[in-house]
Amino acid sequence: MQAILKQIHLSKFSAGILAYNVSAKGELTFLLVHPGGPFWKNKNAGAWSIPKGEYAEGEDALLAAKREFAEETGNELPNGVCIPLQPVKIKSGKVIAAWAIEAALDVAFIKSNEFEMEWPPRSGKMQRFPEVDRAGWFSADEARIKINGGQVAFIDQLLAIL
Repeated sequence: MQAILKQIHLSKFSAGILAYNVSAKGELTFLLVHPGGPFWKNKNAGAWSIPKGEYAEGEDALLAAKREFAEETGNELPNGVCIPLQPVKIKSGKVIAAWAIEAALDVAFIKSNEFEMEWPPRSGKMQRFPEVDRAGWFSADEARIKINGGQVAFIDQLLAIL
């Protein structure tokens, strides 16, 4: 038990929101975001994510998830019930807590905050890139292909709940 607690304590924590909607055709769709920056530019399958970000120990994870959603999409979540999902631990050891909420956002109006990094590598030139360069609504089958493999469980959990 001590080893498990130590492992969890050493893990980084992220919190995110899985927004979902029902299309005009009655199809359940999920909002995913694509990471910005040169590393992710040409990656697609397995590269997308729920809007999420790290939070500090002792910080309220749901509030952090809502903050990260706003920072990565430029949109506030609608008032509604946030459905808690079981946290997942991804390959890197990071533990992601997530909530699902029904929302109707126009992905044409996604505006992310930015980060700065040296690019090209070892050039000494710093460049700014958006944390998220695009977003999209995807069916469950499409989302399972697009999303990072460690986060597929969130889609499956929500489908089981709904």
